[in-house]
Amino acid sequence: MTRVLVVDDEPQILRALRINLAARHYEVAVAPDGASALRQAADWHPDLVVLDLGLPDLDGVEVIQGLRGWTKVPIIVLSGRTDSMDKVDALDAGADDYVTKPFGIDELLARIRAVTRRTNQHEEEPATVRLGDHVIDLAGKTISGGVRLTPTEWHFLEILLRNPGKLISQRQLLTEVWGVSYLKETHYLRQYMAQLRRKLERDPAHPVHLLTEPGMGYRFQPS
Repeated sequence: MTRVLVVDDEPQILRALRINLAARHYEVAVAPDGASALRQAADWHPDLVVLDLGLPDLDGVEVIQGLRGWTKVPIIVLSGRTDSMDKVDALDAGADDYVTKPFGIDELLARIRAVTRRTNQHEEEPATVRLGDHVIDLAGKTISGGVRLTPTEWHFLEILLRNPGKLISQRQLLTEVWGVSYLKETHYLRQYMAQLRRKLERDPAHPVHLLTEPGMGYRFQPS
């Protein structure tokens, strides 16, 4: 049974998530603040953490940094903060996804399933990935249908494909593909994502696999 630690200072949210997750056969523990969350995580070793940023004692980003000091457990941020920099800071600190309050329980459950699948699959790196009509060979760097990519397009795409379902921040992509001196060049990301969609999506204007999360980053959504 998957263990989920929910961290939030709002009792009604803790109660609602505990009931909904338990009903779907998750084992649930809750924490009302950052310090107790860090203790609970160390003692209980959850498989997933759902974390609010606005905690009464520690900022949520500090909690993420504390967890990342010793564990790779997936972290989904659940927060009322809508500023894009708050989202980017959380992702850069090591969060795997970000859901904004108010939220739908079905959306949160879908995000939980996605990061759980990705974690379970991560031990064995996939040799091939299907993206719509195409099969992509990550080792051989080939794509079915004769699609050709530039080295930069490959680098960009591979980061997304090796993290299925995970939201990858703009900062991470710019740093890994172009380097730290290009952190302000977000237009590079838009340009290369448009090129990848033209080559790989059935309808580039309405992508279903190579998705943009405005103000935050990009994700690869598997079929």
